[in-house]
Amino acid sequence: MFAVVKSGGKQYRVKKDQEIVVDRIRGEVGDSVDLPVGFSIDEDGFEIGEKTAKAEIVEHLRGKKIHIYKYKPKKTYRKKTGHRQELTRIKFTEV
Repeated sequence: MFAVVKSGGKQYRVKKDQEIVVDRIRGEVGDSVDLPVGFSIDEDGFEIGEKTAKAEIVEHLRGKKIHIYKYKPKKTYRKKTGHRQELTRIKFTEV
C-alpha cells in the first residue's frame, strides 16, 4: 500500500515506516503531524478522499549550501550570496 501526500506545495509517494525529507514543518522532534492524502492504493483498490497520513518528526536539518553568483560583463559588478534550505525528516507511522 502507498499513498500520495502533500507537504510544502509538493507531493510525495510514501509507504508506512518510510522516512522522507520535506521542507521545514513546525513542531518539535517527536511530535506527530497530519499530512493530507491526495489518493491511496492498497489491496482493495484505488481510493480518493479526504484522508490524512500520520507522521512523526525525526529531526530538523539544513540542506546543502547553494552559491549564487551575479556578474555583469565590462562593469565592476560582482555579487556572491548563498542559501541553505531548512528541512525536516519525517517518518510515516500510519498511511
